[in-house]
Amino acid sequence: MRTLTADDLNQRPQQLMDEAEHGEPSMVTRDGKPVLLAVPLGKGLESRSVCIEVAARLFDHEQISLGLAARIAGLSYSEMIDELGQRQISVIRLEPGELERELAAFGD
Repeated sequence: MRTLTADDLNQRPQQLMDEAEHGEPSMVTRDGKPVLLAVPLGKGLESRSVCIEVAARLFDHEQISLGLAARIAGLSYSEMIDELGQRQISVIRLEPGELERELAAFGD
C-alpha cells in the first residue's frame, strides 16, 4: 500500500485514481496521521453491496455516524437502519447506566 501526504494528493490528485485503477490501495496522511484510505473495488465486486458492507462495519465499530454510513452506502436513513438491523447491528447505543437514568427521569 502506498502512502501519500495531503500535499502529494493536492499536487498530483490523478495519482490516487491511477493507483486505484491498478488495484493499489493508498493511505493519505496529514501531519503523519492517516486521514483517508482509498481502497479500489475489485473486478466482479458489486460496488453498492461493498459500500453498504463497509458503511455497516464502520458504523458497528463506532468509526462513523449513522448519517455518514447512509451517505457512504447511498441509502436513506431508514434504509440504512434496515440494513443495520439485517446485520443485527444496534442503531441505538446506550452508555452503561444511561437507560436507568432515562427511565428514572421518565418516571419523575
